[in-house]
Amino acid sequence: MSKKDLIKTLTSEIEAKFPEAKIVKVAPNPEIPGGTLLYVTRPENEDRLIALGEYASDRTVDILLDYGFHITVMPVVRNGEPVVA
Repeated sequence: MSKKDLIKTLTSEIEAKFPEAKIVKVAPNPEIPGGTLLYVTRPENEDRLIALGEYASDRTVDILLDYGFHITVMPVVRNGEPVVA
């Protein structure tokens, strides 16, 4: 499976499981060569934010181990600034 296909699949999974989290953009990760940042809107509910973080962590580790692609899901607020879960 290509990196592009994996990002599409992960995006679909996140949007299905967390409909309040919308994909903002996909960008190269400047800190990890070949890595990708997947920016999503931050859920308003803190429990949902934590659940999103846990789900994204599990899925991205699976992708890294199975395919060798490093993807980081980054929740952002409306103005695009990162938030910490």
